[in-house]
Amino acid sequence: MNNFWQELNTPVFSLAPMEDVTDTVFREIVMGMAAPQKLHIVFTEFTSVEGMNHPVGRERVAERLIVNTSEQELLKKLGVKLVAQIWGRDPEIYHNIAKYITKNYNFDGIDINMGCPVKKVFKIGACSALIGDPERAKEIVLATKEATHLPVSVKTRTGIKEHITENWIANLLEVDPAAIILHGRTQRMQSEGDACWDEIAKAVKLKNSLKPHIPVHGNGDVFSYQQGIDRVKQTGVNGVMIGRGILQNPWFFNPEKTEITKDERIEKLLQHTRLFEHTWGGIKNFNILKRFYKIYLNSFPGAAKLRADLMEVKDYPEVYKYFNS
Repeated sequence: MNNFWQELNTPVFSLAPMEDVTDTVFREIVMGMAAPQKLHIVFTEFTSVEGMNHPVGRERVAERLIVNTSEQELLKKLGVKLVAQIWGRDPEIYHNIAKYITKNYNFDGIDINMGCPVKKVFKIGACSALIGDPERAKEIVLATKEATHLPVSVKTRTGIKEHITENWIANLLEVDPAAIILHGRTQRMQSEGDACWDEIAKAVKLKNSLKPHIPVHGNGDVFSYQQGIDRVKQTGVNGVMIGRGILQNPWFFNPEKTEITKDERIEKLLQHTRLFEHTWGGIKNFNILKRFYKIYLNSFPGAAKLRADLMEVKDYPEVYKYFNS
């Protein structure tokens, strides 16, 4: 197995998997704005193994794994790794889908979602619920590893109702995942309160004593590149994963670029719109784009009016017409 997680120069920065955010379009946009060697890994949206295993529903679920040719070219040019993130609760289905993904796609790794805190997912025993079912969690990792030559990592949290970081991470280390990405919150915390980097530091200390070759990356409340560097120094993590920080600043991975003009923001918005239309026109709801308009249109006079106006547009031509009028 070629484990790129151990080969990347630290500190490693990655873009977190996010629902209706980190599709092939946004990944390409973010990579296109990143400075050299500031972004190392990007992830797909979470993909249901049960959905992929169903012959009728597979095509729609597999949209989450689409990679545009233009993104593929950029990944290769920049040397950025692309990881497919999957979720579910049945080890056998994980095995089947890991094998299917390995055969039919060109990802650099597979990541198992043991961190999503959403209640409807938690109730069926998947994602963060697996923290409370460590034997099943280990079976899932082993079944996935058995099905692929790709490195299999795990993204997770520090507990369900309370932090059980050391016990939980010790369980995961037993099955040698390629890497562990730890969000410093419990399932109950959702996205509330402060991410607990002291808990992430505990995980680093534990793995250093038990399995020092396994990288641990931290995730939670990192809103600038320098803040990520500081977290590495404070905790000893091998890398930092960025989630909501990219929604505050799409130029996150270009830390030297501190001044972004209104024209640059509008240009990026239009580039995103054109690429989204080319990729998803007729497939995905146009209104998904509006969450991105909010992140581009800020920090300049008149931004609030532009945001308000664009919340009213109904299709792609209206967007292009608005900025050409």
